[in-house]
Amino acid sequence: MASFEIMRYWLPVFLLTTLSAAAQTLPVLDQNPPRLHWYQLQTPHFRVLYPTGFDQTAQQTARRLEQVYEPVSATLQKRPRKLSVVLQNQTMISNGFVTMMPRRSEFFAIPSQDPFLAGNLEWLDLLAVHEFRHVVQYDKALQGLTRLAYTVFGNSAFTALTLGVPDWFWEGDAVGTETALTLGGRGRIPNFDLGMRANLLAGKRFRYPKAVGGSYRDNVPNHYVLGYFMSTYLKRTYGSDAWSKALNRYYRFPLYPFSFSNSVKKTTNYRIEELYRRSMDDIEESWRKQQEDLHLTGAVTFPVTASGKVFTNYQYPQYISDHEVIALKSGLGDIAQFVRLNRNGMESKVMVPGLYNNPEMLSVAAGKICWTEFRYDVRFGQRIQSEIKLFDLKSRQLKRLSSHSRYSVASLSPDGSRVVAVRNDESYQIRLVILDAQTGQELRVLDNPENDFYGQPRWQDDNRTLVVVTRTKAGKTIQSIDSETNIRRDLMPVSGQNISHPQPWKHYVFYNSPRSGIDNIYAIDTQTGQSYQVTSRPLGAYHPTVSADGQKLSFHDFYAEGYRIAEMPLDPSRWTPVGEVRDGTVRYFGPLISQEAGGTQVRMALADSLSPTMDFPKKRFNRLLNAVNVYSWGPVVSSDGQSGTVGLRSQDLLSTTQIDLGVGYDQSERTVNYYGNLSYQGLFPIIDLGFQRGQRSTSVYIDRRAPLDSLRSDAWNYNQLNAGIRIPLQLTTSKYFQSASLSAYYNLQQVSGYDLPVRPITEVGFDRVLHGMSYAASYSRTLKQSKRDVGPRWGQAVSAVWRNTPFGGKLTGDLWAVQGSLYFPGVGKHHSLRLRAGYQQQMQGTYRFAPAVFYPRGQSYVSYDQLMAGSVEYRLPLLNPHWSIGRWVYIQRVKATGFYDAAQGESQVLVQGQNRVVTDQFYTTGLDLSFVFNVMRLRTPFEAGMRTIYNLKTGELLVQPLVIGLGF
Repeated sequence: MASFEIMRYWLPVFLLTTLSAAAQTLPVLDQNPPRLHWYQLQTPHFRVLYPTGFDQTAQQTARRLEQVYEPVSATLQKRPRKLSVVLQNQTMISNGFVTMMPRRSEFFAIPSQDPFLAGNLEWLDLLAVHEFRHVVQYDKALQGLTRLAYTVFGNSAFTALTLGVPDWFWEGDAVGTETALTLGGRGRIPNFDLGMRANLLAGKRFRYPKAVGGSYRDNVPNHYVLGYFMSTYLKRTYGSDAWSKALNRYYRFPLYPFSFSNSVKKTTNYRIEELYRRSMDDIEESWRKQQEDLHLTGAVTFPVTASGKVFTNYQYPQYISDHEVIALKSGLGDIAQFVRLNRNGMESKVMVPGLYNNPEMLSVAAGKICWTEFRYDVRFGQRIQSEIKLFDLKSRQLKRLSSHSRYSVASLSPDGSRVVAVRNDESYQIRLVILDAQTGQELRVLDNPENDFYGQPRWQDDNRTLVVVTRTKAGKTIQSIDSETNIRRDLMPVSGQNISHPQPWKHYVFYNSPRSGIDNIYAIDTQTGQSYQVTSRPLGAYHPTVSADGQKLSFHDFYAEGYRIAEMPLDPSRWTPVGEVRDGTVRYFGPLISQEAGGTQVRMALADSLSPTMDFPKKRFNRLLNAVNVYSWGPVVSSDGQSGTVGLRSQDLLSTTQIDLGVGYDQSERTVNYYGNLSYQGLFPIIDLGFQRGQRSTSVYIDRRAPLDSLRSDAWNYNQLNAGIRIPLQLTTSKYFQSASLSAYYNLQQVSGYDLPVRPITEVGFDRVLHGMSYAASYSRTLKQSKRDVGPRWGQAVSAVWRNTPFGGKLTGDLWAVQGSLYFPGVGKHHSLRLRAGYQQQMQGTYRFAPAVFYPRGQSYVSYDQLMAGSVEYRLPLLNPHWSIGRWVYIQRVKATGFYDAAQGESQVLVQGQNRVVTDQFYTTGLDLSFVFNVMRLRTPFEAGMRTIYNLKTGELLVQPLVIGLGF
């Protein structure tokens, strides 16, 4: 779950662009198709918004939120304000988040196929506990100086002051809460802490800056894992109210550096770095004890090309012969791709899927790979579908088996004739569906009257019987289902074990289970009902598959360097009956259960054991009446201190209408301006309207003859109106990200009181009115990138602009331009070469538009009738270090960019009554050196450095600061 981190990542960008909003279009947000009608439920503490056909799920979610309200709030000692919760049913991405801009939570109502995310919890129940804990965390900030900031400046300033609280606390505390209050939660799932466990047991304990900031080489567990253990350690050691006390101290005055760490120190006597060390000592000791007396099963790892120096995964093996498997390769240096491995160390790339919808499994049968991919709606970002893809290993043909579908996982029958898929309807109904593998036609839809969750289905060898993990209200089991008659049989008792990855073989079904405290592979004999432990690996074994000759069992094993494909002999006589399996579960969350007084109430609620309540009243949600939703207000000062605004920002809960109003002051010109922007994004074209009114002032010399003593100053008034439409298009269907956009805008500029005798040709000046039109089109296609890539290795981008004054008047101008980029691989694996070219033509009118193509770096722009520009740029990583400068800066990457820019401009000028062509050429070259770094232990990286430019024409050498921005 992304939770609220999307908003926290982009908050610095939002704050930096606030002042320029008056002159820019407002950002494109994710919307639902306009055909959806919305309703709302009002409860004592929530307003739940949901689309047509979602009534039953909305009522259940509203009840659940009310049931967990008090228990989830208890340990932070804060009862939050009423909250709006939006249930999204058009997406196939399982997620949820909380944001303050504007204040709301969104639940993506699509249960995850990942067994290590929701575990045994119903998906929306997990979101109700986890996301609402974030709401409690935020409202906890409404005290002291933070409350004052909220009162004066609104949610933007309020959220900015919460940035001092590290991300690991927000997510770790929420994971701890979901674990302590329920019978599930990620703190109970061994796979959740797998990466940290592997690192600590391998002696790879990272320093705190690296544990927070990450790495381009090593697997640094994310902030959910880090935060779970650090926040839980503090509660285990200092009591359930320890975090409440620390936050109270922080929010009273959060302005000085490391104030959060100091607040924790006043509560525990330890700074954050010491808290990290102690929590790692504590959990490492528990994990080392868990490893004692383990009787490990042997396995041979497939040789791979990846070195142990960069974290790389090989997962989900599927045999295609007795000695070869297909696996999914991914990692810090590799985009997800299917590869072929054999026991002799031969590795070859098969193909790169598109937007891979990973259900934590892969299906290969009859010489074909079967998987699911996300498919984004061309225009509306909330509408994301999931389609089935088939790749023929022999013909290398890719087939799109389904379109406009909602299949979360798919599995191919052994003979390759049919596919079983889990279909998730927009009404939150789950069905098993049988499809024809040639046509994609749905042959049968298996009824699911209880709406149980189905996970990771597989076919038995008879090409008729299915085995599937089924989650009911009571827990999980593995069922055998006849795909023709829908007759089903539980193969094991329903239990609280987080079982997954079923794989039939003869009269056995292999599956994953954390029974011993470590995820391993087990098998159940479907004839006797007896279960056995098949593997005992030190960290975990997943995704079992059997070779065609029945002699080998393959799975993916985990190491600190990543997942690897392992293989062992298939010998049932050596399996261990589950009654003899020692339970070594590490219940690090154990003490938290007794701290949570409302845990019993929550567990009863999630089991639907509480007395039923009446349905909440349903009411139509009127988008027009709720279009204005102000979330930010007050003054904002620019970073250079020379300007500022006082304004309001509004965004409706469905992200269709944005409004920005305010007044600004420019200290350098000592002028005031008023602005307003409106963007309505609920239709296929986005409709934008902007208005600005204010003053400008300047001082200029009105002649160029010595002595320059004719300095004149003037101030004038201006009005500016912008109105138009834009159409952003999402076109990704493969391994290439593709997008396009179209736009058309009308621009009116009106000036009065301009008394200078001269007018720059790029200003309206005393000619008073400019009526302009601007048209633009762009297209981009770039290969997906790994984290270590500094730029696209393949790609193309092109854009075209046309600006003119078709309505006449004293000011006339006409400009059209086109530019494009080509991306190629560099010499090294993660290098990138970009070639750029652009052409611009501008009419010799009485007004000249701003440039529409790039210009040589370090060269001042000069307007020409015709302008041609070209550029060669080579980007490469230099180092991926883990350098710390005290507590202030953590540097994790050094990059370089070499470039050569050239431009040629031509204009016709009148010389002594004759037209002459004047041609100028410009050449610059240079080097950028940049650093990706984290400041003051913040997880969000930044990128900045220096740019050196040498002008080949003038011989001038320039050195400039380079601020690239967020470096993620």
